[in-house]
Amino acid sequence: MVDLLLGLQWGDEGKGKIVDVLTKDYDIIARFQGGPNAGHTLEFDGIKHVLHTIPSGIFHKNAINVVGNGVVIDPVIFKKELDNLNQFSIDYIAKLLISRKAHLILPTHRLLDAASETAKGKAKIGSTLKGIGPTYMDKTGRNGMRVGDLEFTDWKEKYRALADKHEAMIAYYNVDIQYNLPELETEFFEGVETLKKLTFIDSEQYIFDAMAAGKKILAEGAQGSLLDIDFGTYPFVTSSNTTAAGACTGLGVAPGKIGDVLGIFKAYTTRVGSGPFPTELFDQDGETMGRVGNEFGATTGRPRRCGWLDLVALKYAVQINGVTELMMMKADVLSGFDTIKVCTAYHYKGEEIAHLPYNIEAENVTPIYKELKGWSADLTKMTKAEELPAALNEYIAYLEQELNVPIKIVSVGPDRLQTILR
Repeated sequence: MVDLLLGLQWGDEGKGKIVDVLTKDYDIIARFQGGPNAGHTLEFDGIKHVLHTIPSGIFHKNAINVVGNGVVIDPVIFKKELDNLNQFSIDYIAKLLISRKAHLILPTHRLLDAASETAKGKAKIGSTLKGIGPTYMDKTGRNGMRVGDLEFTDWKEKYRALADKHEAMIAYYNVDIQYNLPELETEFFEGVETLKKLTFIDSEQYIFDAMAAGKKILAEGAQGSLLDIDFGTYPFVTSSNTTAAGACTGLGVAPGKIGDVLGIFKAYTTRVGSGPFPTELFDQDGETMGRVGNEFGATTGRPRRCGWLDLVALKYAVQINGVTELMMMKADVLSGFDTIKVCTAYHYKGEEIAHLPYNIEAENVTPIYKELKGWSADLTKMTKAEELPAALNEYIAYLEQELNVPIKIVSVGPDRLQTILR
């Protein structure tokens, strides 16, 4: 069986930390979608690490890390990630395996991303400009270049044909984008040479063999369920399936082989970039959440928008993923609020609804809140469930009752040690 670990909101829920905490229980950690638009932050021994493409199990001695076929890889960013690991003497040559079927992000994909976003003007979707969208478009358009192509002698011709096509498309957008492609290509080809030092695998067969051998596998999702290309707040979404179904296509795992589905959510809600956000706060409370929670995107550095927990959206994410266990992050950030609010339903087109409708833009949706008692205790030094304040335990009990799924982990700080098992 393969267990899944997924974000249940708009990304940035703290998946990297939890994968790092759980890795000791698994033999293999596998990424199944997304690319360097993900930023998984891990903190331990006083050092903060940010990973973009490499699975978050890389810092554990025994775990094998697999980049699955559903992932898109930018060799330039990948090389930088590996260079960062060099200072920690991690044997990634032995511990990091790449699917031959994973698609490559070309420099021209990034330029296309920028041209497309610039052309949209005010209607832009808040892309991370990492070339993710154009790469997935080439994948579905059956033009893409894959990691496995690098093992053949004609890969540079294939590259050239695709890059030339992209340049024609960039010209079509008719926007002022300055770039020096030969310079970008130098960096890209260096990245490719680094990538070629790693082991390329037929990842679906590798996972299948590992399951047959009784290995414990954890599939690590990137972004969050509300950014799913099908089930998210379209068009303000990512280009891949971030939900449980994405693990089946992104790793080649049959649906019946999925074990536990571990869903991660923040005790409040955040969002980076454009798109609807019913519980967003524009007051002192929202400012406090952002400041105390250090809410800046790990990939973009953009400040995250903050708001109260949206239980309507969270229930939806729990349902579409079949979540079996929950993990609540950043409980410590809510310390000091006299009252905690939770959105339990929406006013939508003149009626009260408790499910996520087709459109949650502000003109259509007004959140309906329930108020709960807050807590003031500093949680960051707590190590046991018994130490948690009564009001927090009431908050947790309320959420468990509403979601009908147990909350097994409560995170009270960014360090791997600041993790309370319930």
